[in-house]
Amino acid sequence: MSVFDCHVNRSPVSGRIERIRYHAGTFINADLDKASEDNERNALVILTASGNRVGVVQIAGLIARRIVSFVREGVTIGAGERFGLIRFGSRLDVYLPDGVRPVVAEGQTAIAGETVLADLRALDPGRTFRVG
Repeated sequence: MSVFDCHVNRSPVSGRIERIRYHAGTFINADLDKASEDNERNALVILTASGNRVGVVQIAGLIARRIVSFVREGVTIGAGERFGLIRFGSRLDVYLPDGVRPVVAEGQTAIAGETVLADLRALDPGRTFRVG
């Protein structure tokens, strides 16, 4: 996200906040790959009703110096619901379960609470698909 983007973070899925871990760090440009490991960040694991875990990491950027979390462990959150914000030039990473393919393109601008990132239902063992 650039300094011109909205920095309110919304949950990509409905579920229970299973874990939250804050990591102090540096404040390099959030566009750089090493920002995922070096920058201040707050990681959440959301457990969905179907048992899938989705990771969300708030990463502070060069200008951003404050990550704010609105949730605690054990709280249930809805898809699109606000869970925090990051002030200025920051980044939000979403980690999907193995086998889930994203339905967004690299470089696409996502709109929080509106853009569908992936279809987790494909992992549901009771779900069937028709070919042809």
